[in-house]
Amino acid sequence: MTAPDSQNESKNTYLIDAESAAEMARLLDQERLMTESMGGIFPELTDLSEIFDVLDVACGPGGWVHEVAHTYPKMEVVGIDISQRMISYARAHAQVRKLPNATFHVMDALQPLDFPDNSFDLVNARIIFGFMLPKIWPQFLADCKRMVRPGGIIRLVEVETGPTNQPAIETYYSLIYTSMAQAKRSFSPTGRYLGMHAIMKPMLREAGFQDIQYKAMILDYSFGTPAYEATRQDIISVLKLIQPFLIQTKIVSQEEIEKLYEQAIEEVNSEEFCGITYLLTVWGRKPAEET
Repeated sequence: MTAPDSQNESKNTYLIDAESAAEMARLLDQERLMTESMGGIFPELTDLSEIFDVLDVACGPGGWVHEVAHTYPKMEVVGIDISQRMISYARAHAQVRKLPNATFHVMDALQPLDFPDNSFDLVNARIIFGFMLPKIWPQFLADCKRMVRPGGIIRLVEVETGPTNQPAIETYYSLIYTSMAQAKRSFSPTGRYLGMHAIMKPMLREAGFQDIQYKAMILDYSFGTPAYEATRQDIISVLKLIQPFLIQTKIVSQEEIEKLYEQAIEEVNSEEFCGITYLLTVWGRKPAEET
């Protein structure tokens, strides 16, 4: 597979403006919610004794990198993101928190990353479906395998939006799925869902990783649950920020999506609101004998 010919073309793959201040604020809240919901930074990895160098792909404002660097001061943690705004914030925040083991670089994950072979013990990527095109995944995983040391780990976390009990929210999600399928940004053959969970394990296997395992969890963000308020704020932000993409695909008009947005926000603010989201973590190892 070949990557886009230029960084500008790569930027066009982002569902939401990567330089948006609103998106940075949303990602900060999302990172905290995900880590708490998943049970910690590395909830599925019981032995961290051989993990010293860590890469976080599409780190955004650096929340996960900061937490790893703070919790494990002997680890060297690197975050990369295409957004200069995100990286500037991540660097400043690391300096304020006095985290010399957290470093950040502006890089495009759709292009080969500028790190030597066998640089990391673990490569982490959480919820990158928003920019990682299906046709680029094989190239990306091959690059991750190149950068991971023999016996090292790649760790992917992706989301699949589950059902709710509200019609406008359900319709809005359906428009997102259909738009992504129409734009060839989805693994779903019907456009009824995002489609990542079914193919994560096979993709790692085809990329040559071994000992592949997975862990699933359900996030209940119904009204009154601990996750409700943070998820409510995330929904309000992401449904607004993704509107330009939906309009660009011509699946809905500006007037239609604004009306639907108002209805969806009314629903998510309701005490009757119920909703769940599925999170899947898949991880595998580079063969120990491979260089």
